[in-house]
Amino acid sequence: MLMNSCKNTIWKRLCGLVLGTSLCLALDGCAPFWRSDVEVKKYEAKKDAGSDQAADEESFVMDWEDALSLASEYYENMTMEERVGQLFVVNLEQLDNRKGNYYEFQKATETMKNAIAKYHVGGVILFSRNLKNRQQVAAMNQKLQEASRTPLFICVDEEGGDVARIASKPEMGHTIFPSAEEIGNTKDDQYTYEMAKTIGTEIGELGFNVDFAPVADVKTSELNAEIGNRSFGDDPEKVSDHVNAFVQGLNKVNICATLKHFPGQGSSNGDTHKNSVDIDSGIARLRKTDFLPFETGIASGADFIMMSHISVSKVTESSIPASISDLMMQTILRQELGFEKVIITDAFDMASITDHYTSGEAAYNAVKAGADVVLMPQSLDQAYQEILGKVKSGKLTEKRLEESVLRILAVKIQRELLTREQVLATPAPTPSYIPAPASTPKKAKKPKKK
Repeated sequence: MLMNSCKNTIWKRLCGLVLGTSLCLALDGCAPFWRSDVEVKKYEAKKDAGSDQAADEESFVMDWEDALSLASEYYENMTMEERVGQLFVVNLEQLDNRKGNYYEFQKATETMKNAIAKYHVGGVILFSRNLKNRQQVAAMNQKLQEASRTPLFICVDEEGGDVARIASKPEMGHTIFPSAEEIGNTKDDQYTYEMAKTIGTEIGELGFNVDFAPVADVKTSELNAEIGNRSFGDDPEKVSDHVNAFVQGLNKVNICATLKHFPGQGSSNGDTHKNSVDIDSGIARLRKTDFLPFETGIASGADFIMMSHISVSKVTESSIPASISDLMMQTILRQELGFEKVIITDAFDMASITDHYTSGEAAYNAVKAGADVVLMPQSLDQAYQEILGKVKSGKLTEKRLEESVLRILAVKIQRELLTREQVLATPAPTPSYIPAPASTPKKAKKPKKK
């Protein structure tokens, strides 16, 4: 069981120290390097005028080891098919492809519900095309949750600025915020904390529980069109401050934060949506500049880190994307930077992946290399069947699968999507029948009228 190894924390960290040091010596010829503990600034909500209320009340989040232990109990009552399904977060069209890849689904169809029951996906992501009004979105998210035995991650890209799937639609009535670049130039990090709290509160009312934000890239190339004004700036310390504030703001209202796009693509001149991109950075430059906001975000309590499809040939000595690189995910992100939670890929329907891999190949390579969640494979069925087949054949070990699923479940437990009571009451499934959830998933709050 993975839980036995989870308890050997000291041994794991010692191993990570050795691996991190070896990596530095092998790649850089530099003095030994390892991650020191990162201290982060703590934020409090601004007082309302005339209010005597002092600081924010402290939010309770279950200890990570306790969440893993509870996740292990739930894991034992899952089928192999359910476990594999947790590795995927998909858009609605991948659950119901009868009308093409970009149909504007705005309700949970029976086909979607059947697909959720068949593939047991870990989560879904919605885009602007799926949003009509607040009541419609809340109802759809609730129907999607009700279709799943294991509560879903329901995700959205809500960064502020141009990438705000919900706030960009006036009919949704959400607060509009400036771009990260403008915030970095004109606002302090307290503003970012308040912004993230507002974003988290508003999306939480609709049933979302994961925000694919903040962008932690340090933009060091003015030719970078893919990141553009989504970065807080070119100063890694300033970017780190805003990332820290954003993560804490989301965490305060119990929404999962996602740091993107590791290992940092702010120096890129290309666009991974359109083609393969290699950045001209060595490990020393990454550590000095690009890693800093991610280290801070990890210390702040981010639940997800999204892997970019960029390649870093000076580090990996290959053109392999970071999203399928075991060196990037296992050696650097896990061992050196000490990230323990969920590694998710960037979307696997982007050209930098689809031009070189089938859906099955990409998913298998990513999970084998250390990814916990594959985002939007071009074909869910091919990706799912490939992983399931590889586990059944032994080419992908059950231990490797367990590692990822426990992390996914532990985050769901920490964020109260999956409660202790539900875990303890969940019966084991039979081969021919998957029982309904032990308790009804938590309903989305009734949207406030805007």
